[in-house]
Amino acid sequence: MPCYNMFVSRQLPHLPRGLWKPARILAAAGLLFFFSATAKPLLAQDWQTVKSEHFLVFHQGSENFAQKVANKAEQYYQSIAYDIGYARYSKFWSWENRVKIYIYPDKPAYLTNTGSPEWTEGLADYKNRSIASYAGSENFTENVLPHELAHLIFRDFVGFEGDIPLWLDEGIAQWWTTGSKNQSIQTIAKQLYARDAILSIKDITNFRIPKALQLKYVEKVQTKDGSPAILILTPEQLINTFYLQSASLVGFMRERYGQDRFARFCRELRDGKTMDKALQAVYADYFRDLQGLEKAWREYLAA
Repeated sequence: MPCYNMFVSRQLPHLPRGLWKPARILAAAGLLFFFSATAKPLLAQDWQTVKSEHFLVFHQGSENFAQKVANKAEQYYQSIAYDIGYARYSKFWSWENRVKIYIYPDKPAYLTNTGSPEWTEGLADYKNRSIASYAGSENFTENVLPHELAHLIFRDFVGFEGDIPLWLDEGIAQWWTTGSKNQSIQTIAKQLYARDAILSIKDITNFRIPKALQLKYVEKVQTKDGSPAILILTPEQLINTFYLQSASLVGFMRERYGQDRFARFCRELRDGKTMDKALQAVYADYFRDLQGLEKAWREYLAA
């Protein structure tokens, strides 16, 4: 009968927006991981509009903030679109197809009109290309806005069909959310790997947030030296581990093999290929499927 090592995660206090800060891992990095709240914002009356090339920003007397949101959105749009190979479709979000951003006058008005949870500072309706927040939310312009735009652009590019896993969608958005802290993501991922606390790609591919919130996560894992172990995570730790690994995987693919190759990979997905077929078409010199990607990524974390 195999002897299992036990990794028991201590109970952590609840933190808003799923922020997980174990003392030895995330405390120094101070990273934020955002869950996307999706709902269609309810229209208020007396909207005024700030227009830009790709966005219509509706506001209620907060014109300076609305203009800031429009300027930031255009900057993020250009960078994210180029990053995933969407740039040649840059005229798509134009005229009547511009993305709509609703800026409520304050947080109570935002919460009341959208029905969002209290901890959110923004939400997106991906299929209708709309985003909502409230005036003065710096966290929205610096973090939530690029996160939601990355989701919108990626899904506009590859569509909503196919077997595209949540970790790829969230990994792209999370990588853009953390920006200058991306190297901290890889540092933390390496620390998790060193503690044998990394989930398999199979696990994160099958990950579902509602299910993750229900109970403790218990999984048999294989340690670096090949011996069996049991990993136990609270729901909060599991969700944050998922977001961290998703961002780390996307960052690894972009940085190790180049942004152009990653953009080609996204185009293969757009054209209907499965994950494994898209990986084989673009990364065959290095690996040919998800299992090969995981092996290469783990070697990177171990280096």
